[in-house]
Amino acid sequence: MAANLGLKDKQLLVIGLARTGIATALFCADRGAIVTATDTRGAEELNGSVPKLRAAGVKLQLGGYSDGIVQEKELVIPSPGVSADSPVLSKARELKIPVWSEIELAFRFLNGRLIGITGSNGKTTTTSLVDHILRQAGFSTALAGNIGTPLIATVGQSTESSVTVAELSSFQLELIESFRPNISLLLNLTPDHLDRHKTFRAYTAAKARIFENQTEDDIAILNLDDAASREIAPSRPQVFWFSRKNNVAQGAFVKNKNLIFRRDNKEEEILNCEEIPLPGDHNLENVLAATITARLAGAQAAQIAEAIRSFAGVEHRLEFVADIHGVRYYNDSKATNVDATLKALQAFPGRIIVILGGKDKDGDYTQLRATLREKAVLALLIGSAEDKIAKQIEGNVAINRSGTLENAVAFAAQTSRSGDIVLLAPACASFDQFQNYEHRGRAFKELVRQLQHNDESRSRGDSKNTANTEQRNAKTFGK
Repeated sequence: MAANLGLKDKQLLVIGLARTGIATALFCADRGAIVTATDTRGAEELNGSVPKLRAAGVKLQLGGYSDGIVQEKELVIPSPGVSADSPVLSKARELKIPVWSEIELAFRFLNGRLIGITGSNGKTTTTSLVDHILRQAGFSTALAGNIGTPLIATVGQSTESSVTVAELSSFQLELIESFRPNISLLLNLTPDHLDRHKTFRAYTAAKARIFENQTEDDIAILNLDDAASREIAPSRPQVFWFSRKNNVAQGAFVKNKNLIFRRDNKEEEILNCEEIPLPGDHNLENVLAATITARLAGAQAAQIAEAIRSFAGVEHRLEFVADIHGVRYYNDSKATNVDATLKALQAFPGRIIVILGGKDKDGDYTQLRATLREKAVLALLIGSAEDKIAKQIEGNVAINRSGTLENAVAFAAQTSRSGDIVLLAPACASFDQFQNYEHRGRAFKELVRQLQHNDESRSRGDSKNTANTEQRNAKTFGK
């Protein structure tokens, strides 16, 4: 890892006080930095974090900030939600003040090995699976990054023998300087976050920074089946590939329905693909990628196979919720872009009622047309993107403008029949009606469970009424 940065008495500015910003401010203050933290929200909106920050000596400027707040600062660390080209960060650069993402700062203090995982889709499932495999194989690991726990919050538990497995977003990677994972993994590249990055080229460039500082001693893993990923394969690190469709010289692939790992002309059979508990071709790709990563990190083939078989999946990723009279409900709230929704639709054989919508990220929903025609019987539209989605998919599937998630679930319950799939796979961000995709996914699950509870209550009531009727009949006929 990079040499530790001296923080004592250093003037730092942390912009944005969500989970990552709070962890960063507390980390720096604990190491003697003079920390100013700012957020556009007021103290009453910060969910009780203000007293904790003030107790740590963090100076707060809340309810908005100006370009002048960067004056006399030696380092600026924005939260991932702060755009890299925002006026306040542009001002910092004009003043020659370094602007780093939190993962850059964390890297300079982290011990042990670092595995960095990025891509448009599948990051959370793959990151969780790699961590699961390594833990099952006896490694000391930490799961961090865009998956929930900020990387900087895991520094204290890292040791020379530990492995940190980090999910990395384009927002985090675009502001690195020396950040360098020992093993980097790029799962795929499809248009996403274009409302922030503006072009697919800029988005791809941000993702590609994961390879930027790697050396010949490091490893890069990429998807051979993904053209955009192939185009940015790095030259310095050792490159391994994964593929569902082709054999590879170094990496993982499928042969005779078996998952194979190959290195230095030697093949290892890991497990039969039918033993993989996660549905869909996209999850087969995730498992292939995780297999290479874990194998190169030191897990043995048998350990990898056993861990894959026992992996239960991740919340909000094709998560089974309930079966109500033969209608199965699935939560894929993490499908926040068009490609993720396509993969979710393709994971099922058909008769899908799909819930689409939320906050548009400049998505092209016309790409859903063919798959909706083939797989879906109804699209329930919610959120601020409702009109755009309706215009781009109309004529390819029946549409109901539900407006809210509650209305959509209720309509799905009324119109579905046994054998149908009700799938939340929105193809949009959640911020118009929810705090984040987790909040949206949990709201969906609660609505479905309420349906299930109501159904069970009605069934108990019907049984009780039937029993009472039989008792009355017995008394009557017994006279």
